[in-house]
Amino acid sequence: MMNIKVVSFCMLAAFSFSTTAFAETFKWASQGDILTFDPHAQNESFNNAANSYVYESLVKFGKGSEIIPGLAESWEKKPDGFLFKIRPNVKFHEGQILTPEDVVFSINRALHPKSQFKTYTAGILGAEVRPDNQVFIKTAAPTPVILNQLTSLRILNKAWAEEHNVVEPQNFIEKEESYAARHANGTGPFKLKSREVDVKTVFVDNPDWWNQANRVGNVTEATYTPIKSAATRTAALLSGQVDFVLDPAPQDVQRLKRNDKIKLEEGPELRVIMISLDQFRKNSPYVKVDGKSTENNPFLDPRVRKALYQAIDINTLKRTVMRGASAPTGTIIPPNVSGWDKKFEERYPYNVQEAKKLLAEAGYPNGFEFTLDTPNNRWINDEAICKALAGMWAKIGVKVKVNAVPRASYFPKVLNYDTSACMVGWGNSTQDALFSIQSLVASYDKKKGNGLSNIGKVSDPELDTLIEKIKVEQNQPARNELIAKALQIVHDKVYQLPLHTQVLTWAMGKNISVPLRSDNRMELDKVVVGK
Repeated sequence: MMNIKVVSFCMLAAFSFSTTAFAETFKWASQGDILTFDPHAQNESFNNAANSYVYESLVKFGKGSEIIPGLAESWEKKPDGFLFKIRPNVKFHEGQILTPEDVVFSINRALHPKSQFKTYTAGILGAEVRPDNQVFIKTAAPTPVILNQLTSLRILNKAWAEEHNVVEPQNFIEKEESYAARHANGTGPFKLKSREVDVKTVFVDNPDWWNQANRVGNVTEATYTPIKSAATRTAALLSGQVDFVLDPAPQDVQRLKRNDKIKLEEGPELRVIMISLDQFRKNSPYVKVDGKSTENNPFLDPRVRKALYQAIDINTLKRTVMRGASAPTGTIIPPNVSGWDKKFEERYPYNVQEAKKLLAEAGYPNGFEFTLDTPNNRWINDEAICKALAGMWAKIGVKVKVNAVPRASYFPKVLNYDTSACMVGWGNSTQDALFSIQSLVASYDKKKGNGLSNIGKVSDPELDTLIEKIKVEQNQPARNELIAKALQIVHDKVYQLPLHTQVLTWAMGKNISVPLRSDNRMELDKVVVGK
């Protein structure tokens, strides 16, 4: 197991409140709604955080990023996989007792073709029940990150899934509805009480939670409300309508700092914001040259991709759009994950003249046109960033139409490759470089879990070979060398246009205590509401 250095920037070590001391309600908001409660349907970090309140995994990250027991009380590494001892007497919210059959069902469900969690099942061949309340998870090779991946594979009840016809994951990309999208039956610290899409979601504490003795927080009922407008979210916090805002707008941060009823928690996030470009179709659907569709997709030429990269004034973007709440980067992996090196931060220099020269060399002296897709309620100032980029690219003769839509519409659109260029915000829940590289630039192979968020469908045999080696290399220095080679290829061939890592700011009332996590996941069971 690799030693991961950073997961939390602020822990509640100073607090030891008992949930019986006083019970509290808690209200929080951010700009977009939860997408689905099917734990294998949509791999998106905010959605995964909401699911983690009601569903749990076999193992989880501890305070120092070590792997600690979850629904598995112990495990043993075998030559061909891992043998897990399932925790006894754990109850699902509707009263069923957790069994090895539930675990096997859930792991195999995550392996289903409809699952969007195939990245987390990479290297897993399947699961089977073993005697003495055990489960064996068979792996294809001695990969060093299987346990990290298992922290994101959540367990649901087999009988409940069968009863409600949700044996297969919800097909979120095709906008399928299912019972599991709005209902949940997990083992976690909270139960899903009610769900009104785009209105509110209510959680209540689970008094039968197996880990109740170690619960830090005192919240007994929590209400999440999506509030798209940044000004309205800030007003709701200041008026006491909500207790906590996950994503205050950068332009509001200084005002909030001056308010004696509000406190802020800040720190870097394990997430890179980037632009993905269509690199697999000769006729990209939203690209025009001289006002017409073309069989010569400009994004297939690395000189065009580099021209767009070098036309980005990243420091102006940081200063004017992000108000300082970003750290420019030249790579697709965030700092502090396994395999990171500071040298990866170096960007191609901002140079408008060089960008124009590259476009002319590629055969586009007069530029071209394309549509840039972005959510308008997912990442910090996502729409504003794309509009700023459009203005920068106009300086080199490239005309860009920004198409900003709510995240619930955005993700199905881009995951269906109905885009020529789009914004991607990629976190790193396994805290290992492989997760980003495998997801964003590996050739698409659903069976292997490769390229599931490779929206541009980058395909490079040399890169694919390196990725397969990274998956199984046990020696950390040798593995880091492979990671560095892979990231150098991504940089040299400009397979993505990296922008920055986000700087997290959580805003809350003075009476709220919650640990700030570098993966931007609020842990509801650790929230303490004071008097």
